[in-house]
Amino acid sequence: MKTVVIAIGGNSLIKDARHQSVPDQYAAVVETARHITDMLERGHRIVVTHGNGPQVGFILRRSEQSRGSLHEVPLDSIVADTQGALGYQIQQALENEFRRRKLSKSVATIVTQTLVDRDDPAFGNPSKPIGEFYTPEQAEERRRVEKWRMVEDAGRGWRRVVPSPRPVRIIESGVIGRLAASGCVVIAAGGGGIPVVADEQGLLSGVAAVIDKDLASAVLAAQIGADVLVISTAVEKACLDFGTPGQRSIDTMTVAEARAHIDRGHFGPGSMLPKIEACIHFMEQGGGSAVITCPARLSGALDGRAGTRVTP
Repeated sequence: MKTVVIAIGGNSLIKDARHQSVPDQYAAVVETARHITDMLERGHRIVVTHGNGPQVGFILRRSEQSRGSLHEVPLDSIVADTQGALGYQIQQALENEFRRRKLSKSVATIVTQTLVDRDDPAFGNPSKPIGEFYTPEQAEERRRVEKWRMVEDAGRGWRRVVPSPRPVRIIESGVIGRLAASGCVVIAAGGGGIPVVADEQGLLSGVAAVIDKDLASAVLAAQIGADVLVISTAVEKACLDFGTPGQRSIDTMTVAEARAHIDRGHFGPGSMLPKIEACIHFMEQGGGSAVITCPARLSGALDGRAGTRVTP
């Protein structure tokens, strides 16, 4: 019996611009829950992590558009909100799938904090765009009034950018590991976890930042001693020379080969690169194997029949 951490993307819960509502997202969760249950039926212990990028953006836009009528919600609280809402959807979808298959399994969602270093260089160089788009005039007002860092985003308008520090430790990893070991399916580290820093006494406080969910999933997987890290994304395999006539998929690669591909610029910073880096981190922390694939191929990926596998 293997312990498998499965990281599913927040974007994977939104099919397209016409299907962004909560019921639409739940329908996508139901589909993913079927594939996760297939893995569970094979006897694996499962921990599910998930992204929350689009969902955080929706809440930020509501908060910003109600400015003057309601208090704004701090970013760390927004991450907590999405952990609860998406955890609820994933949990319910899994429980319903278990009932259909007559499986006696429990599911628990853990509101998860992720420790980051208060001296992380990312705090001095915010780079992660979040929230809605603004005109240049509106962006200047946000700079002046809110002290936000603003950047122009691919010709679509100006957006707020926040720090994206590296995860150091998952605070609740102990309880997550114990629940998983007992046979409970655990949903944790949503959106990379709620970013927190510790003071000299070890007391925690939230910070306005976002954490890469794939790297946080790798940190969690290493902390609980997971055997396999699976990163679920929109494509079945990672590719070299992606988007060119010479594009070719990768079946397996070692950590050294993955680093060489990164050095040659094969993986996009906003897409495949953080997933490859998460796999490398997990393997260097003693992980058994790491796989990147799409939701429909999750089960096959564990057998080496699908996805891109990263080995020591």
